[in-house]
Amino acid sequence: MTPAADIPLKEPTISAAAGDAEQLERARIDASTRVPVLMFYASAMVWLLIGTLLAGFVSFKLHSPDWFSDVSFLTWGRLRPVHMNVMVYGWASMVAMGTAIWLMARLCRTTLRHPLIIVTGIWFWNIGVVIGVIGILMGYSTGYDWLEFPPYAAVVLFVAYALIISWAVLMFRFRRGDQIYITQWYLLAAFLWFPWLYAAAQAMLFVVPVQGVMQAAVSWWYANNLLFLWFGAIALGTAYYMIPKVIGRPVYSYHLATIGFWTYALFSSWTGMQRLVDGPFPAWMITASIAATILTIIPVATVGLNHHMTMQGYFPVMRYSPTLRFTVFGAMSYTVFSVLGILISLRSTARYLHFTEASIAYSHMGLYAFFTMIMFGSMYYIVPRLVGREWRYATLIKLHFWASAYGVGLMSLMLLVGGLTQGADQNDTSMTFIESVASVLPYVRGRTVAALLLTVSHFIFAFHFGLMLFGLGRTSTVPTFLNPVEAEGSEEHL
Repeated sequence: MTPAADIPLKEPTISAAAGDAEQLERARIDASTRVPVLMFYASAMVWLLIGTLLAGFVSFKLHSPDWFSDVSFLTWGRLRPVHMNVMVYGWASMVAMGTAIWLMARLCRTTLRHPLIIVTGIWFWNIGVVIGVIGILMGYSTGYDWLEFPPYAAVVLFVAYALIISWAVLMFRFRRGDQIYITQWYLLAAFLWFPWLYAAAQAMLFVVPVQGVMQAAVSWWYANNLLFLWFGAIALGTAYYMIPKVIGRPVYSYHLATIGFWTYALFSSWTGMQRLVDGPFPAWMITASIAATILTIIPVATVGLNHHMTMQGYFPVMRYSPTLRFTVFGAMSYTVFSVLGILISLRSTARYLHFTEASIAYSHMGLYAFFTMIMFGSMYYIVPRLVGREWRYATLIKLHFWASAYGVGLMSLMLLVGGLTQGADQNDTSMTFIESVASVLPYVRGRTVAALLLTVSHFIFAFHFGLMLFGLGRTSTVPTFLNPVEAEGSEEHL
């Protein structure tokens, strides 16, 4: 076991002259990204809190449906899509773009040019989300998962995205140095995948709509690929940066990283149709998607092995580093999420679980346990470098982590067990449908308890982030550790 005194929690020591030059370069890059990235993060935090409150309300209405049932815009059918779209386009997309732009600037070793254009894009993105939320509440939802915003809101989002990402891609064009890091592969791919996914889905569903059941195929293809090729790619790219950076050693194998990236890009893009098992679709379409889902075990195995071997001997750092603890939790959740996706895609299990709470558990594990936890970790690393202060309270960070971990763990467990129970009861011919629905009520109530834990977690993090945003963090050159570094001489490595 590596002693605490030998565990570097920051970048490895280099010569004084080179170190000063790199420090100045990083300071210039951080200064150029400060305003847009903090705006991304602040906007994302607001949407996270709104989405969290909506999540608790929606969860409560699952077992108490008469609550505010006489108010049309507070019915479950409108609040549920509002909650999901706020989390997808408000929280997740904004925190993803903020993190990706900072990472791209750092890795390209170039300052962010014309940041006001990105700031304009951020305002347009927020306006698009607000318009979409109002449209759903007024009853103009499109009815397609993760695409419920009316088409006029989608136009605003697309314009905003063009303003934001074009400059991130330009940073890659004007990068310094010839080496391209694995994180840049994932980020650049995600930047290009999202407009393709969003434009293709909008075109096939609203501009020149496909006919009949093919609309369901497009909808599931979009939702699954958005989770993998947009959020998943940015999360994996972030993990590939944060883990080596915090422990101060390179990625274990770039060959494994290359295999993981290309197999991820190839197989993930074919998934989505497995959610339509036994539907009125060509058998080859479903089978090809199931096969692609199973083959995603290749990038899962290569990424997991690469992360594990990179961390080998440095796992004790998780005791001290908030970034590493959140990031490793998210990286491990990626494996669990992917294995669960393979299991529920098989025809033998899909027949039982497709129309149950188990599919909701799968989405929560991907969007929260995997993606969101890695984004939390990245924010704990990036924000101090933008505001010039350290996080104020280690206790709040620990409360945030454990409330998030237990909250998403309990929610996933309740939904999975409830889904298994619900699926078994739905296939029991001696039970009526309403009896099978009632059997899941205890697990839905457990989900509400989990939602309360996540609510506590998010408001703690929002308060702590607010302190940083208003300059009330710690004025220290030493990061905020989760626990005191007790070994003598350890601070010289921090």
